[in-house]
Amino acid sequence: MREYVLVFLVAASVTYLLTVVAREIALRTGAVAQVRDRDVHDEPIPYLGGLAMLGGLVAAYLVAKQLPFLSTSGPFVFRDAGIVLIAGALICAVGVLDDLFELDALTKLGGQVLAAGFLIVFGIQYVFFPTPDGTQFALDASQGALLTGFIVVATVNAVNFVDGLDGLAAGVVGIGAIAFFLFCYQLTRFNDASRATTSALLSVALAGACAGFLVHNFHPARLFMGDSGSMLIGLVLSASAVTLTGQFSGNEISQGAAGSRASLLPTLLPVLLPLAIMVIPLLDLVLAVVRRTRAGRSPFAPDKQHLHHRLLEIGHSQRRAVLIMWLWAGLVAFGTVLASLYTGRWMWISLVVMALVTVTLTFVLPRLHSPVVSTVDEA
Repeated sequence: MREYVLVFLVAASVTYLLTVVAREIALRTGAVAQVRDRDVHDEPIPYLGGLAMLGGLVAAYLVAKQLPFLSTSGPFVFRDAGIVLIAGALICAVGVLDDLFELDALTKLGGQVLAAGFLIVFGIQYVFFPTPDGTQFALDASQGALLTGFIVVATVNAVNFVDGLDGLAAGVVGIGAIAFFLFCYQLTRFNDASRATTSALLSVALAGACAGFLVHNFHPARLFMGDSGSMLIGLVLSASAVTLTGQFSGNEISQGAAGSRASLLPTLLPVLLPLAIMVIPLLDLVLAVVRRTRAGRSPFAPDKQHLHHRLLEIGHSQRRAVLIMWLWAGLVAFGTVLASLYTGRWMWISLVVMALVTVTLTFVLPRLHSPVVSTVDEA
């Protein structure tokens, strides 16, 4: 665990430092977010935060290769992580071009598919699904490729859609990455397996990069991640989940807590988790497509009716709206992981308490902080 903490700190520190460099590059190249009708910021903000996050991920990867324990792991751990980072650099480059020249939606989609295809060509794809009885349901190459491509592209676009308030996307993905890291680490503990896995390494590095970036990105933001960042962290999050299925046997991944019965939920978590973590932005994505299509507009046409805009409308401040979205992301991510690893009364009590706190803070807090209107008549 100590080496993973160090990887987290390296990713956070390097991202934090490189963010200053990325901001200067954005200002010099004109990669700046101008104020538009649908935006909530009131002054131009530089883009290209994804470059700093990519630098943090690469630094964490290079340091991990030199650590006493992680460096002795199987060769596939760093080989697979390296492939994911190359794919991340590819999609980050597409995002940089979009931040500079505003690419059309189909061109960006083509870049996303190309990055997902790179993962698939080099073996980062769903191969089988373990079942609770210890057997494995094998996918043929085309099925695995299609499922992998769908999960990666869907997660990338979901993160891109949720990137509408200062610190929102980085916080949501960072929370999801921490939850997935804990799942991977506990899974190895329960099965007495090697703690060194690609999924754990990528997710903890991703969490660190998001944490380092948030220092500059929380309201009022001094830098936006732009498409270079949102697509990068979406790809790394989904790819880290994909790598898990190839590194555990059916018995290992289907076992929950020590001594508990085998469960179906952990076997599906590598597919469900990227979508579960992104359930709020994915819901936002679906509602946006339906809303725009019904209005006779393009599904890619921007508007100001996303979920985070609605939180602002019911009385939350920008910071509080972001924190509320973080709470919902944490509820879904940690709730899914908790239900996957543990059973029993305390697990259900924890889930209910988490849900009640989140719902209460979402809908009651605006009323408690609503402005008081004076009813005294003037003389």
